[in-house]
Amino acid sequence: MQMKIPRTRKRISLGSVAMLLVGSSMLAQVLGFMRTKLVNANFSQFGPHSTDSYFAAFNIPDFFFFTISAGALGVAFMPVLADHLARGDRKGMWKLVSSLLNMLAIVMGVVAVIIFVFAEPIMKQLVGAQQLHAAVVIMRLLALNPLLFTVSGILTATQQTLGRFFFYATAPLLYNGSIIVAALVFSEARNHHGGPGHLGIMGLGVGALVGAILQLLVVVIGTYGTGFRWSCQIAWANKDFRQVLRNLPPRSLDQGIDQLESIVETKFAKGLGTGSISYYSNAYTLMLAPVLLIGTAISTAVFPRLNNRLSQGRPDLFRQDFLRVLRLIIWIALPVVVVSFFGRGYLARLIFTKGAGQISLVFGFLTVAILFRTVYAIVSRWFYAQKDTRTPLYVSIFTISLDIVLAYTLTRPGGYGLSGLALAQSIAAAVEVTILGVIMLIRDPKLFDRKFWSGVFRSVSVTGFSLVAGYITVGFVPLGANDHGFITLGTKFMLIAGVTISTHFAVSGLFGLEEAQPFWHWIKRIVLRPVKVEY
Repeated sequence: MQMKIPRTRKRISLGSVAMLLVGSSMLAQVLGFMRTKLVNANFSQFGPHSTDSYFAAFNIPDFFFFTISAGALGVAFMPVLADHLARGDRKGMWKLVSSLLNMLAIVMGVVAVIIFVFAEPIMKQLVGAQQLHAAVVIMRLLALNPLLFTVSGILTATQQTLGRFFFYATAPLLYNGSIIVAALVFSEARNHHGGPGHLGIMGLGVGALVGAILQLLVVVIGTYGTGFRWSCQIAWANKDFRQVLRNLPPRSLDQGIDQLESIVETKFAKGLGTGSISYYSNAYTLMLAPVLLIGTAISTAVFPRLNNRLSQGRPDLFRQDFLRVLRLIIWIALPVVVVSFFGRGYLARLIFTKGAGQISLVFGFLTVAILFRTVYAIVSRWFYAQKDTRTPLYVSIFTISLDIVLAYTLTRPGGYGLSGLALAQSIAAAVEVTILGVIMLIRDPKLFDRKFWSGVFRSVSVTGFSLVAGYITVGFVPLGANDHGFITLGTKFMLIAGVTISTHFAVSGLFGLEEAQPFWHWIKRIVLRPVKVEY
């Protein structure tokens, strides 16, 4: 029996999807910020229960998930689903979904066993002897998470193709929320008073496992009404399934190399002293927040449309939509970079009072990476929508190799220390986007037209005014040595962010930037809308 297209697919607009994903991503980043802050506040960065063991333990499960499964969940899978949907082949869709779900569930089940059995020898390479026991326990608790994330990812990719984004957007909130609860329940303070905190930082592994289970339950609920029917089969002979399998290795390797880069950075940070893993992980979390909030959220919203444009044989509309979103992302990311740079000290002290100086310094070098990682989110999807997963892989291999060489060079004695990791990250991110941009231009010489470059140039020009506004505001509300607490630090940071972003919006409107027009139309409707008065 054929499935009816969900109502959401007929009614929801791209703008509404983007708003939903940006809003949920913002909430997720707030929860992620709270999670990191509570972990830092409730556990020491030194000793056997150091936060180093917590941050290091996630590396290997994440590596397996991203290497084996993550590449299939979006870019290698969704374009093929979009083709089925365009043909009205619902039965073929469910057959493809079931086949991928069954195959990856088996693979990730084996991975769970490997993680559990080999946790100790692996962790010996990433943490010191004092932190080894806690890191091993946490890693074993996380052994099932790659399997749970894989099932969730396949189901949410299917829902996105059908136009359903709500459960994809909300499910991860439970994951962060569960770790937050664990940080409070298993805190060192409770441990000292004989409460349930006796597990200490190892309890965070319990929170992560429970969060992954809750996330999957929400995603399963989201399949209701889609008509999905699971079947116990793996359709090896199906040509579309084989196409997904062909596209999967390049994308999976691309994701895996990114995780390998994180593991290598953790190894370098370990050699820079106890606490360095935590300091770098905190700074990286601050850098990743706007990347996920802007680049990933907007790109995820537009990706199904890009797939559909090509499935419908409309490369002209594909190019138009891509350029419009790319300009929008650049326009939004530029003032965020300015705010991040001027507000780095405030954010660092908010997230980790004891190591704020180190985190602020590292984050300052990472702010450049914010722009290029954000742009990469949509640029990579230009290739993925065309079922090209190999080109981004080859470029990633080069740039990540460059990152590792730079990280080794810049962190050597007499170099930049921990900041060298951040500097290497920013340089590699800029090189990666530049190379991909050149390849895109070679393949489509008319892609980056005069209108695009004019819009980008004006966005950069506007950012100059935002830069001046941010600099002046910092002078009025400097970071004092005795500034502590969310109210004091948060108020100063919000003032810097508010002035900088308001300046960006205002000057963008004066310059007539296309990206600012929806905002100004919305303001006019609110300010100039007539009010009905009852007599």
